[in-house]
Amino acid sequence: MIDLYTWTTPNGRKVSIMLEECGLEYTAHAINIGKGEQFAPEFLKISPNHRIPAIVDQEGDGGPLAVFESGAILIYLAEKTGKFLAPKGRQRAQALEWLMWQMGGVGPMFGQLNHFINTAPEKIPYATDRYASEAARLVGVMDKRLGEARFLGGDYSVADIITYPWIAPAIDLIAAAKPDMVGEAANTRRWIAEVGARPAVQRGMAVPKLG
Repeated sequence: MIDLYTWTTPNGRKVSIMLEECGLEYTAHAINIGKGEQFAPEFLKISPNHRIPAIVDQEGDGGPLAVFESGAILIYLAEKTGKFLAPKGRQRAQALEWLMWQMGGVGPMFGQLNHFINTAPEKIPYATDRYASEAARLVGVMDKRLGEARFLGGDYSVADIITYPWIAPAIDLIAAAKPDMVGEAANTRRWIAEVGARPAVQRGMAVPKLG
């Protein structure tokens, strides 16, 4: 059994999708980041960076094992189950490079764009334009890749699982902000539809259930 500590954010849903795809039994615990629950001392023991998602694998090697950071969690679960990450070679390398691409680019840039458009107490055109331009550039990188391969890592993998919760809700926002840069993004939209149609992805995107 795995305990998942998460919230209704793209980062949180990366892991719930992975757990659903792997067919692992888990219990989801909602950590309301709007109320600062991620700073509770009990959660700090699981996630030293005060961020969701985090898991505790109650059947880890040597006893219960806590893992934080979404990329590390997905790699851990892939290696635990032997699913969605090749053990070696080209497929593994490609999946990992696109996973790191998401963590180093898509997550931070899309997150900042969302903040300055929807959350910041004052509108700062420079910041909005900066992050919209970088988000659009990343969509272009992704679209080119998906014109060459069906999935980011070649086969469906952790790279697709980690990227979908960010790109699916953001593509229209980015396209509206930078239409000349994004264009039709037909390859990306094809990928969004295909990944989003997977039952495990749909279940994972509904975690945690609130109320």
